[in-house]
This record gives sequence, C-alpha cells and structure tokens, in this order.
Amino acid sequence: MGAQKSIHAGKAKIDVNVDLTHKLCASLMLPPLRNTASPLSLIIGSLCLKHPNLFGGSEKLDLSWDKGLYDSNVLIAYRRPRPEWLAQQCFIIQHSVSPEIGIHGTPVDNFSRSGSRGVNLSRFSVGLDLNEPASSQWSSTTSIKFEHVHLLNDDGRSITSDPDGFPVTCSGSPHDRMVVLKQESRYVKANDHSFSHLSMQIEQGIPVLSKWLIFNRFKFVATRGVKLGPAFFLASLTGGSIVGDMAPYQAFAIGGVGSVRGYGEGAVGSGRSCLVANSELTFPVNKMLEGVVFLDCGTDLGSGRLVPGFDFREF
Repeated sequence: MGAQKSIHAGKAKIDVNVDLTHKLCASLMLPPLRNTASPLSLIIGSLCLKHPNLFGGSEKLDLSWDKGLYDSNVLIAYRRPRPEWLAQQCFIIQHSVSPEIGIHGTPVDNFSRSGSRGVNLSRFSVGLDLNEPASSQWSSTTSIKFEHVHLLNDDGRSITSDPDGFPVTCSGSPHDRMVVLKQESRYVKANDHSFSHLSMQIEQGIPVLSKWLIFNRFKFVATRGVKLGPAFFLASLTGGSIVGDMAPYQAFAIGGVGSVRGYGEGAVGSGRSCLVANSELTFPVNKMLEGVVFLDCGTDLGSGRLVPGFDFREF
C-alpha cells in the first residue's frame, strides 16, 4: 500500500510518500538478499521537505530521506540564486548506507542476481556543485567533496575484511577518507528521428593528508538512438579506468541493470578498467504491447587481477 501527501506551511512544502512492500514481496516469493530479523526492514518509505525561499532571496533548501529494503539515503541540498551567466552553486550534505554486492556479493540463481555477503557501505559526504551555464548542446558540472566511507557488517559493526578475509578498504582500517574533485561534461543532440548523448567524467583524489586516497578515475558513456520506421534502435558504449589508490568498492562492476543485463550486479566481473557495449531494438507488437531484443557484452580488459580479493571473484 502507498500514501502521498503534500502539506503547505507558508512557503514551505512537505511531500510525504510511504510504501509498504512486505505483502508484495511475500506474494512474489522473492528470496531476500540477506536475512532480515525485523518486519520494519521490509518497509520502503521516503520523506521530502522543500523550501523555495529560505532567507527571502529565492534560496532553495531541499531535505530528503529515502529508505529501501536494504539501503537508505539522507540528502540536504542548499541552492543560492546567481545570475544566469555564472555557475549555479549547490551545497550538499549526504549520508547513505547500502549493501556492497557489486564486488563483495555472491552470484545466486545462476548468476542472475547478486546476494549480500554482509559487506555494507556507509558513505558521508560534504561538497559543493558548480553547474556551468549550458552552451549549445554542451553542459558541464564541477564539484568538490569530502567523503568518508565506513564498512559495516549486517549488525552495524565495523569491518576491515569480507567473510573470506579479503580487504574491504584501501587504508586497511574500517574506513577510507578522500577529497574528490570531479568534472563532468555532457553533450546532447536530439531531433524527431534520432538522438546522441555523450558523457565524460574525471575524478581526482586530492592528497590533503597522507593516508587519504589519491587516484584518478575516468568514465565515459556514449549513446546513439535512431528511429527505424515504427521501431527504435539504441546503442551505447561505456568505458572507464582508475589509476592510483583504489579500494575494492571503487572497482568497475560488470553486470546488472545498465551494464550486462541478465546477470547480477558484478556477476560478470570487476576490474580497474572496463568496457561495456549495449544494443537493443524496440518494436511495437500491438497498440498495448512492445517487444525488445537486446545484446550486451562487457570486459574488464584484463584488469580484474588488480582488484584486491581477485582470487575470490574468479567464479
């Protein structure tokens, strides 16, 4: 069951949306990713608070809380208006907890899902986003943030290794710290018959202190869609690489939605580098039904052996 309510208090707006999924999961007989002792763990809910004019100068404050079956996320975002020709600023505080199944999970159901093995990521970050004014089809975002990553088991206790003894952090302690400078550029062009999209991301770990992570991570996504009569063909290529310090959870996980479909997250492999190709053809069957034929493939480019715990992830 679900409920949604909007409450207006002056200029503030509170949106509440709560979904109860316990009966739905039971009826579908979905095997859980991990054991859950409390029925409350099977409740999905979200809470959103928005203020459009916090200090009387069109400053925007957004507070949101989301809870899934096995994860949660708290986000606070403050936006201050600036002239259109200047970069728009957004100050962000975020905390999330989620199971790490892409690297430390285990494949189940003939590799179609990835199950939890008791490794969870608790991330706390504070940062600033700068959205540059868009020019033609190009736009860019620059951000800098401090991030604290804490590894926990299902009981909420700190861990330094997974159940097989492989490390879960780069520092060797239960947590990693880093300051990350990120630059993302996007190109979008679309018309009635086709569209093109290109995204490039570069992340640089800044060595503020000696034990903080220093790395350079690059990722790109190129997508092209073409209308073929009543059908639509979509193809994309995703790739990336990371050099320098790397914790296992930073590796590129191959498999899952948005990667190689039909496999669980990370069930195909993981590595310091990756290359994933996706293609699909969507066509109408009748007025109410569409069909899809897709082909996905992915590779770690031989870099899987460079990820800590490589021996375990060779299925």
